[in-house]
Amino acid sequence: MLSEERIILMTRMASYEQGEGRENVKIGNYFRSDYIALHVLKAIVCSIISFGILFGLYMLCNFEDFLENLYKMDLLAFAKDVLTYLVAIVGGYTALIYIVSTWRYATAKKSLKCYYHNLKKLNSLYHDGQ
Repeated sequence: MLSEERIILMTRMASYEQGEGRENVKIGNYFRSDYIALHVLKAIVCSIISFGILFGLYMLCNFEDFLENLYKMDLLAFAKDVLTYLVAIVGGYTALIYIVSTWRYATAKKSLKCYYHNLKKLNSLYHDGQ
């Protein structure tokens, strides 16, 4: 016998599996610390590469000024400024990614918990119907 409650629950669960559930299952396969560490590590690498590209473009655009002032400027202070900017950008972006990854993991786990609860409920509906 068809149960309207089972059909509604199965439809809702199938919709979840086809939509956001796919990504949540991938996230749920990680431990919290592993998921966050992976995203933080990717953020560090990507931000260093991005900074290098942007710094290279800046130097390319201002190369003539750099060469004119090369002997007048303090190269250690220039390198210190560049490293300060690098640490600030990488640190800020990494902190942002840490917060976003923590939030994504928490919402995915909460959503998966609801999904697994619905699976148990569906299983009990099947056993109660027999």
